[in-house]
Amino acid sequence: MIDPLTRRRLSHRALFAAIGIVLIFIRLMPVNHTPGGLPGPDLTLALTLAWLLRRPEYVPAALVVLVFLLEDVMFWRPIGLWTLIVLGATEFLRTREQSLRDLPFALEWALVTGLLIAMVTLKRMILLMTMVEQPALGLELFQMLMTLVAYPIVVVVSRVAFGLRRAAPGEVDAFGHRM
Repeated sequence: MIDPLTRRRLSHRALFAAIGIVLIFIRLMPVNHTPGGLPGPDLTLALTLAWLLRRPEYVPAALVVLVFLLEDVMFWRPIGLWTLIVLGATEFLRTREQSLRDLPFALEWALVTGLLIAMVTLKRMILLMTMVEQPALGLELFQMLMTLVAYPIVVVVSRVAFGLRRAAPGEVDAFGHRM
């Protein structure tokens, strides 16, 4: 029999993967047939950052790579570039999870804003250096803004629907290690 903490961890990992696949499927659906529409938020990225800041053990690096690599392939982006940038950002947050645990939401949102700006800037610089055609800067900035607007909604939905909360200061895992 599997212990409840391991079961919860594995079920949240499976849930994260399933939500990522559903979000990719929804973005692939031909809903709007008029060309030149405005981009929506990157909900997969918002979900990844929100879950990582609350429970990093639910979003391992390998799962992040699989979900975003699948996105790169499905949306015809330069394969591995956005995945590598997202992996770097998530590992940056993962190493600072202990110090970010008691951060108020407004500062967390500001941290995510700065991280998104850095990620988009790095992506654009790499694409510029390799002379790859880039999407319009206005569209990317609008998508980043929409992702930032959607971030609090993703946090609330994750808390209400999936019970995702930050680890309490004295909470321990299945092995008795402090979280």
